[in-house]
Amino acid sequence: MIRVAILTMSDKGSRGEREDESGEVIKKMVKEIPAEVVFYEIIPDEIEIIKDRLISVSDSEKADIIITTGGTGVSPRDVTPDATLQVIEREIPGMAEAMRMESIKKTPRAMISRAVAGIRKKTLIINLPGSPKGVKENLEVILPALSHAVEKIKGDASECAS
Repeated sequence: MIRVAILTMSDKGSRGEREDESGEVIKKMVKEIPAEVVFYEIIPDEIEIIKDRLISVSDSEKADIIITTGGTGVSPRDVTPDATLQVIEREIPGMAEAMRMESIKKTPRAMISRAVAGIRKKTLIINLPGSPKGVKENLEVILPALSHAVEKIKGDASECAS
């Protein structure tokens, strides 16, 4: 069973002023992998807090995948990709590219997404947008590849060709 951590970046959510609908969408969707949610937290859009959580969750080996939601746009408080880039060791640009490519078919606003995906130690970290609709549409794109990605990150040496 794949272990998933969910981090929601939301100033209002972290103060209890907004319900985290996006995190709920992630919880439901990852069951398809199959996966279990082993960690969940709503934190403010603060780069140092985001970095700290990404590091602590990945380094403790609590999760195989950390999925973030929120903070991927271009507003001044959108710092999730910046924090992620500072903690990952290897980027996986294809995941973010695939999400943007599919999303742009639905809205031109997708081209301003700065979401990234990458690896820290043995943990896959993926940034998703903050809206429930955006989470669903983006996660649907990469969900079929997540199990294989986790296997490879953990050291599976079998051939990838199908």
